[in-house]
Amino acid sequence: MKIQEADAKSLLLAQGLPVPPWEVATTAAEARAAAERAFAAGADKVVIKAQVLVGGRGKAGGVRLAGDVAEAERVASAILGMEIKGITVRKVLVAAAADIVKEYYLSAVLDRAGRRILLMGSAEGGVEIEQVAAENPDAIITDQADPFLGLLPFQARSLAFRMGLGSHWKAGAAIATGLVRTMLANDADLVEINPLAIVREPAPGGDGSASTLERLVCLDAKVTLDDSALPRHPELETLRDPDDEDPADRAAREAGISFIKLDGTIGCMVNGAGLAMTTMDLVKRAGGEPANFLDIGGGARADKVAVAMRLILDDPKVSAILVNIFGGITRGDEVARGLIEARAQQSRDVPMVVRIVGTNAEEAARLLQAAAFETAASLDEAAEKAVAASRVAA
Repeated sequence: MKIQEADAKSLLLAQGLPVPPWEVATTAAEARAAAERAFAAGADKVVIKAQVLVGGRGKAGGVRLAGDVAEAERVASAILGMEIKGITVRKVLVAAAADIVKEYYLSAVLDRAGRRILLMGSAEGGVEIEQVAAENPDAIITDQADPFLGLLPFQARSLAFRMGLGSHWKAGAAIATGLVRTMLANDADLVEINPLAIVREPAPGGDGSASTLERLVCLDAKVTLDDSALPRHPELETLRDPDDEDPADRAAREAGISFIKLDGTIGCMVNGAGLAMTTMDLVKRAGGEPANFLDIGGGARADKVAVAMRLILDDPKVSAILVNIFGGITRGDEVARGLIEARAQQSRDVPMVVRIVGTNAEEAARLLQAAAFETAASLDEAAEKAVAASRVAA
């Protein structure tokens, strides 16, 4: 689950990382008030940043500077409501514009193959890391943190020195360690700071010109959370951005269904991830292409089956449906009733092949036969019938 920049910064701040103050506004008036507070605190300019989960905000006009409160209000009014890559901007981040001396890149990402947390740093910040990797791969340095021990002090120091942070190496080492803490505390897949920047600020008690200091801060943040771990962090569910989620994915999540859309023509409804994978394999062996991975889970009742059917039929490429249910916790007759209800409500007529075995399979067979469903005794037979029906429908 991706979260907005402002929310990502909150997670960094909770772990003690240096993040400059910011506010979030949903109206131009709120942005003006936030800018007033920033100017009152000594800002020369403020930055207004669109809060959308897509790249290229700056190029699209979603990141702009303002020199006074009136301009801040005008800029916010222009950004709010604009579309960036098809997503409407509903809120903006308002913060004092930083006097940047040097930009860096630093991230912690889950390395599944290495079973470690991978730290990546570069002295070339402020640009996409993919671009740096393509044009100058030697500019990227890496290290790995143990998932139990975290980033050890000598590793953090080494990373900071290799990034060329100079006199800011202590702050850099602390931030690198904080990224790993942020990952572990929130079950994140990715925590990225781009740019990590040395900024020039007025020294405490100074006049803002002759007396200044330089500080290493997190100017931008990107965090991706592991959806599977959200039950351990119910408070993080509120950070989900509905504009970033496909309507079908949202409906599946709310119904407790595991659903992944694919490119084929045969919709699959199965209970159990392993059985779903096997079903997809047999569809391919029979010469077809699965249109989705869909696991309705154990104990699926009729209402969940009806939701699953709607998810499948919302894909216009689906020309046949294969239902494969093994009744352990799941009752076969409940699934059959859900299929009958779903077919009565479906908006288009798509051939369906059903295989139900296990708990109450006999009752399920009687219900399906009475409703004139095409059934199969084995999974191989079901796959072959579904592929044949798909070809006829096409």
